[in-house]
This record gives sequence, C-alpha cells and structure tokens, in this order.
Amino acid sequence: MSHVTRRTSKPPLDPDFEENIVDIDVADEMQGAFLEYAVSVIHSRALPDARDGLKPVHRRILYAMSEMGLRPDRGHVKSSRVVGEVMGKYHPHGDSAIYDAIVRLAQPFAMRLPLVDGHGNFGSLDDGPAASRYTEARMAPAALLMVTGLDEDTVDFVPNYDDQLTQPDVLPAAYPNLLVNGTTGIAVGMATNMPSHNLVEVIGAARHLIANPDCSLDDLMKFVPGPDLPGGGRIVGLDGIRDAYATGRGTFKTRATARIEKTSARRMGIIVTELPYMVGPEKVIEKVKTHVQSKKLQGIADIKDLSDRENGMQLVIEIKNGFNPEAVLEQLYKLTPMEDSFGINNVALVDGTPRTLGLKDLLRVYVDFRTDVVRRRTEYRLRKRRERLHLVEGLLLAILDIDEVIQLIRSSDDAAQARSRLMTVFELSELQATYILDLQLRRLTRFSLIELEAEKAELLAAIAELEEILGDTGVLLRLVSSELADVAKTHGTPRRTVLLESSGEEKSTAAPLEVPDEPCWVLLSSTGLLARTTDGDPVPTDGPRAPHDAIVSAVRTTARGTFGLVTSTGRMIRMSAVELPHLPPSAGAPSLAGGAPAGVYVDLAPDEKPLALGSFDPDSPGLALGTRNGVVKRVTQEFPSERNADWEVIALKDDDVVVGAVELVDGSEDLVFVTSDANLLRFSAESVRPQGRGGGGVAGIKLAAGQHVIFFGAVDPEAENIVVTAAGAAETLLDDGSHSLKVTDFAEYPSKGRATGGVRTHRFLRGEDTLAKAWVGAAGARASAADGSAVDLPAADTKRDGSGAPVTAVIAGIGWVRPRP
Repeated sequence: MSHVTRRTSKPPLDPDFEENIVDIDVADEMQGAFLEYAVSVIHSRALPDARDGLKPVHRRILYAMSEMGLRPDRGHVKSSRVVGEVMGKYHPHGDSAIYDAIVRLAQPFAMRLPLVDGHGNFGSLDDGPAASRYTEARMAPAALLMVTGLDEDTVDFVPNYDDQLTQPDVLPAAYPNLLVNGTTGIAVGMATNMPSHNLVEVIGAARHLIANPDCSLDDLMKFVPGPDLPGGGRIVGLDGIRDAYATGRGTFKTRATARIEKTSARRMGIIVTELPYMVGPEKVIEKVKTHVQSKKLQGIADIKDLSDRENGMQLVIEIKNGFNPEAVLEQLYKLTPMEDSFGINNVALVDGTPRTLGLKDLLRVYVDFRTDVVRRRTEYRLRKRRERLHLVEGLLLAILDIDEVIQLIRSSDDAAQARSRLMTVFELSELQATYILDLQLRRLTRFSLIELEAEKAELLAAIAELEEILGDTGVLLRLVSSELADVAKTHGTPRRTVLLESSGEEKSTAAPLEVPDEPCWVLLSSTGLLARTTDGDPVPTDGPRAPHDAIVSAVRTTARGTFGLVTSTGRMIRMSAVELPHLPPSAGAPSLAGGAPAGVYVDLAPDEKPLALGSFDPDSPGLALGTRNGVVKRVTQEFPSERNADWEVIALKDDDVVVGAVELVDGSEDLVFVTSDANLLRFSAESVRPQGRGGGGVAGIKLAAGQHVIFFGAVDPEAENIVVTAAGAAETLLDDGSHSLKVTDFAEYPSKGRATGGVRTHRFLRGEDTLAKAWVGAAGARASAADGSAVDLPAADTKRDGSGAPVTAVIAGIGWVRPRP
C-alpha cells in the first residue's frame, strides 16, 4: 500500500521544536479530499435548493441587493458596486463568477421571470455582456417576492464565510421559483438541468396540491401541461415531459416558431420569429450557410436577420422557386438548431441532500416550505402584537390615574426607584413601567386615550385572527393558497411556448418537395385550435372522444389553398392551409389535440378572439355575422387582392364586438341569436340584405336593458337541430362555479321577424342569473371544459323554457363532434 510522509521541518530559530512525521495512506487521503471537494461544490455552487430554487451565489446577490435598498422603485447602481458588496460580505469566490450570475438573473431570454432589472448591455443569445463597470442593476419586481418577510423571522440565518455577518440559509420565496425559472448546473458526479414554466400554471398546480394533497400527477398536469420557455417556440412530443414529471428525468424537443409567407412578389419565404431555448439567430445562420455550401440543404436562396427591438426577432429565409417551403422547413428542423433537444434532470437539494424530483415532489417541497414560512411569519406577528398590547394596556392604566403616576415619579430618588414603585403600586411589569417612564408629555391628552383604546381593539382583533391561523391548519393552508393566487394575478403572464403532441417526424421524413394540393378540411375548435385533416377521413358521429373535439367552425379547401379566419373585432385574416398541423386519419371522431392556437400563425390583439372560418368561393352566399349588441350582417363575397393579409368585414361601433360568424351554404338558412337573459330569436337569412365589407349591418334582435348577445349562428331549418344552453351566476362564471346544461329540439322555437325579442329558451335555477354559453346547430354536439376535456350533454328537454341539469364543470365551449357535411 502506498504511503505519503508528512514532515514538519525544524525551524532554525526554535530549539524546542520537535519534528513530527506522520505516514498517511494515499488512497484514504485522496478519497477524503475529493469527498470534501465534491460536497463543497454540490452545496456551495452547483445545485439549487428545492425550496427557493436558488444557488448560494444567486441567493447572496438578492439578499445583498435587498440590504442595499436596490428596490424596483429606486435608481439603478453600477453592477460592479453590487459585485463588490456580494464578494466582500457573502461570496468570496471572485468577481467574474458573481457578475456572470447577476447577468443571468437579468436576461429575459434566460429567465422566465427575471429577478434583476438590468440597465445597459447585458448580452444577447449570440453576444456576451459588457463589463460590470459599464452596466447598472437593481432588483426586479419578482425579486421582492423572494426576499419579502426576511425581517419577520421567516427563515433561519447562518454566519457568512468569516463569521462577521449573517445571511439567510434560504429566501422566503413567495412563488415556486425553481419551477418557474428553472436552473442548470454541473456538480461533481451529478448535474441538474430544469426548464422554466409558466407562473400562473405552476401556482395553479401548487394551489390544487394544497387543496388535494393526494392528487395524481395527471391532475397536476392539467395545470402544468409542460414547460414554458422564455423565448417561446414550440415543444413537440409530450411523452418525455410526462416522464420527467413522473421520475425527474426526461427529454423533449423544442422547435422554432416559423410561418411560410410571400417575401416578395415572386418568392415564398420562411419567417422565423422564435427559436429554441438559448439558441441565437447567428447560430442558425452559420449552420444554414455551412449546409448550403455542402449541398446538404437545398432550396434556400438567402437568409437575413431582420431582428430589432421594435419588432423582435425576425429571421427571413427565402426559398428558391420550384421548392416546397414546407419541405425546406422540415430540412431546417432536421439539420440546424431550429430544432433542439432539452434533457430534463430535476436534481436539487432537499434538506441538504441531492435528490431527483418529479413535478409533485417539487411542488410538495415548496408547499411545505412556504407553509412553514407563513407559520413562522404569523408567529412573529402574533408575538409583536402581544408585546405591543402589553405596553398599551400598561399605558392605559397610567393615563387613567396620571396624577398619581406623576406624583410617584417626582417623589422618587431615581429612575430605578420610580420603576420599582410603579410596578408595585399599579401592578405593572418591568416593560410596562419602563415604557411609562419613557413616555412623552404630549401623549397625556384625552385624544391619546381614545387612540390607545382604538389601538387596543385593533390589536385584540389582529391577535384573534393570527391565533386562528396558528390554531387551524386549514386556515393556514388557505392563507398560503390565497397569497399564491395574489402573486399569480399580479405577476402572471400568458404562456409563450406552444405544446404539440407530435413532432410529425413520420410525415416529415417523406415530405415531397411539392405538397400535393389535395382537398382537406380546416377545423377551428372551441378552445381556439386550428388544424387541417384530409378530406374523406372517417368521421363517425360516435366513438372515442379526445380533448378539444368541440369544433365550432369548419371549411373545405385544399392543402395549398387559402381560407379566411374571422375574429371578434370584425377582421377576416387570409391564412394558408399548408401552415396548419395536419391531423392523421382517425378511426374515431377527429381530435384537435394536435392542433395549434390561431395566435401562432396570426397576430391577434389581446382581446381579439378567433370565431369562425370562411372560404373565398365567389359562388358562396357569403358570411353572416352577429354582434354583442344585436346587429346582424350578411357580407357579400368581395375579396381584396392576395396582397392584403386582412380586412374588415363589418364596421363595428366602439362598444361592440362580433360574437358569431358563419358561412352560409345556400342563403336559405335560419339565423339565430341567443342572449344573456336566455332569449332565442330565429329568422330567415333571406330577410337580411347583403352588404359590402364597409357596411355596419342592421338590427338583428331587440335586447333588454343591460343584456347582450352570447351566440349567433345559422342552421338549415329542414335539418335536425338542437339548442344547447349553459346557465350560471355572473359573479362565478370565471371561478370554479358550476353551470346547468340544457338541450332542446330547435323545432320547439317559432320563427319570428328580425329585430324582435325572441322567446325564452332557459329558465334559471336558484342562484343563476345569466346564460354563460349557448350553441345552436346540427344534432351531435358536445361541450368542453376549460382544459378541453369533454362534458356530457343531458338528455333533450321537451320544454323550450325549462331549466337545465346541474354540472360541476365550467363550460368553455360547445360545438360539433365532427365537421358538418
């Protein structure tokens, strides 16, 4: 066995020094030294704590900035000043490591919810940041949520590196930062790589776990369906995500968001607006040029980066004439970083030990930690209020007999004797007596007595409330859940990353250079998803139903044809069918679970919603539209040139929006309005004279005061049609309140003249005061909840003004199971 000798040399000026030689086993020494190094790296550098989701350097940066007062409402300071403060007091590992950590916390393309508000050049996906002396920083609003409560004994403090100061062992973290912002790190023998998620979705899952501790992973994935990356893009293939949520390890693919459109009068191009996580446009350009020169990529004429601050990222790839842009796009996904893989490895510290955690484990660790934080904060506040109440009660006793108190103090030899005599005569504690001795004379007024009595009442009420929280675990958990909901409401943002079930690899590997221009259906679901399916696919009326099957609009076109999307603002947007996800043939009812939101392909205003699809067939009778204020319009089939991407089909008043649109088949249909106070009006489409695009329509239905239209559509009066209505209470429609559903034969409703009030279609139950949803169309409809899951419809009611059957789900949409014939 090998040994090493440690010899302590004899100092020449110390005759009493005795030489000491120790033989040490080399293997033991190396093993011990390596283990100490590994533990130091794991705990002090590489792995985040599962409670606040921060590594030590990030935690120390936020704490130092909080202590420096660098709040979002104050000015920025030099980043080098923050680096010096952190390095000198808490993190003695070099300025470059600290500044790199500050930069990452400030980069919006790296953090889903940035914690540092940076001013200056903090880098981009392709370039590094400027030096710390050139940039400035302060805390971002989300960082305040991480440190709020540090002064209320919510977490433990530990000594800093030289035992001169203390620092928090963990931050209070008012939201699940580890899931929201993700992390990456390489330790000794292990690594972590976690994607970011949407704040609203993660908090929704955490609240559900608080209310249902035994919930399943599938229940949580209804709230958190997948990661939400800072740069957006698309995630294709969700099986790996579910594996990661179950076991802590999994892989998914990210794709760039791209659309195909004309870039010039004679050329088509691919416009890339979002790239996979941490992939910059220069990386893509370099890879494209390399493959074009080696002839691995064909069909590309030019590539330009037109990104700027105003319009965001815009990478334009021009396609040579004669090449199929869709096939070229698939080559780009295959050969360039426009498609990338992300390996999830959820390793974090739990009680100081590295653990691989699934979604439920991560949420459980955070919920338990946050519950403890709120409990400790409540105990601190209760202790402070009891201490204050103790002083106020003593002060009230003194003020009630203030003359005797003054005489007693004046007759005392010193403060100690006065304190002792006050404690004896008035039965006060030492704290109360000291407080009275420190009392200022201006407090000895009648108004001060009133103020003290009011303060005592407030303190007693606050103490009772805090004791209730500490005495009832249910109340404590509800408080934690309520605070999380407030965070989501204040700091939540819409999802950026689109989740797609399938990557379409089986289709892309055999994609021809020329897409066959075959007939197809374009479908729009009640949840706003678009897809196309081959014409002639089997679409039976029964069979298995998947999420998002409620189809609200369908139009026939061809794979390389165009169609129109009508929105709530009265716009028609020209779209290309070839851009949409193609759904494979299905033996059951077609599922739009593989579709994509309309907002992926067109720019929609924040309140603008996709309503219906239309064709550009010049022989069609045209569109029929109905508005919230009861206006109806038939639009003539007059279309601008193909250079126009969108145009108005109705001139709306400022307070009006389109609620329904449908393309007529032959003009003999009945038009139908349903109002919020449960009235239905049907009249012939022939009674409405067609108008040009600039027309504002005519009166469709007469509305009662304060009411509005919730549904407009058209039906074949000779076909078998039904009316589906969902009623509820107005104040709970956006929460978890229940609805009542009713189905009625459309033939039960008489036809009336245009601009009349219609007849009652739904009688409200107790607690109901409005119709939430309505739908009129061919038999075979279905309802869907907010998450896209199916809601069974009740049996048909023979009474047109009868009440509905209660259901627990909140109805988000109603539509066909399959396209209309």
